[in-house]
Amino acid sequence: MSHAISAIYKNGNFIPLIPVSGLQENQTVILSITTTRKKEHPLMRFVGAINESEANELSKIVEEEFEKVNPDEW
Repeated sequence: MSHAISAIYKNGNFIPLIPVSGLQENQTVILSITTTRKKEHPLMRFVGAINESEANELSKIVEEEFEKVNPDEW
């Protein structure tokens, strides 16, 4: 019998992320390990694109412009 399950490795143990059926208690199994990479958020590629001073200036401009918006006009 062959199963493919996702698990995490924590404190020296593999912990299944879903319940595993079809195995008896203390049954020996063979693990084939394939690691996964956390998918990077698409916006992460822009980190560091502007420096802190530019980011602060941009935040200030956004705040000032939003203060000019009249919610009743929407």
